[in-house]
Amino acid sequence: MTGQPTTAALRPRLAAAPISWGVCEVPGWGHQLSADRVLAEMAGLGLAATEFGPDGFLPADPAERAATLRSYGLAAVGGFVPVVLHEPDRDPLPAVRTALRALAGCGAGTLVLAAATGRDGYDDRPALDAVGWRTLLANLAAIVGLAAAEGVTATLHPHIGTMVERAEEVQRVLDGGDAPLCLDTGHLLAGGTDPVDLARRAAGRIAHVHLKDVDAEAAARVRSGEVGYAKAVASGLYRPLGQGDVDIAALVPALERAGYRGWYVMEQDTVLTGAPVPGAGPAADVRASLDFLLALEPEGTPAV
Repeated sequence: MTGQPTTAALRPRLAAAPISWGVCEVPGWGHQLSADRVLAEMAGLGLAATEFGPDGFLPADPAERAATLRSYGLAAVGGFVPVVLHEPDRDPLPAVRTALRALAGCGAGTLVLAAATGRDGYDDRPALDAVGWRTLLANLAAIVGLAAAEGVTATLHPHIGTMVERAEEVQRVLDGGDAPLCLDTGHLLAGGTDPVDLARRAAGRIAHVHLKDVDAEAAARVRSGEVGYAKAVASGLYRPLGQGDVDIAALVPALERAGYRGWYVMEQDTVLTGAPVPGAGPAADVRASLDFLLALEPEGTPAV
């Protein structure tokens, strides 16, 4: 209908991720800010919730973790969990069960899986054969079922430097089962998938969204192997929303029209060389992204 808003209220569904502040599980990944500073800046930006970040960023005990987030007025969205899914002699379920306990203890509803290579970092990955693909898809299906039994939605996050990175690999996951996806606009574009096209043709599979913008030329150099992922991130691969080559202004309304009512996580991978001045650096970039995103929300949009 002409004039009808195409989005539900966005502000209550905007969350953060510690990687936007340079907090990462990869050894040697730049300066690591304290949880106190990161959570305070998230809250100061008016974000409603956050993902957990890597092990050690938040308290390990679920009750203490939940209390820490509440002290900053933040809810828990979920957690990013890299797990090896493709090796027949490796069982991913123990690690997933641990992650599910942490999620349940904080009231978080989303497990964000990456099909890890088993190597440190995201700069290279092995080739995956037919046995590896069968194993990956079977493990993914098992995890989706295990999570659902605990009231958690398990999503597969296509990610540079993992076993599901390129467009054909994303399609193989779509064709090989019914696992929900985490649509990460940056990693998808860097891997050769148009995130807007994916949002339109596979909207029913998208259960979680990571929003970042990308320098497409830099992404092409990563895709070709000319530049490693960590170096590209440090050099500005990712941009605040509206300053790169992802059509966020088309993507968000497309998802909303298709009925998506989940979280939008401000997740712009960055590498810090030191602690920025308060309010600068990551906080300023996330603020710019929020300003761009909220400008897409029509006045009078009803909350749901």
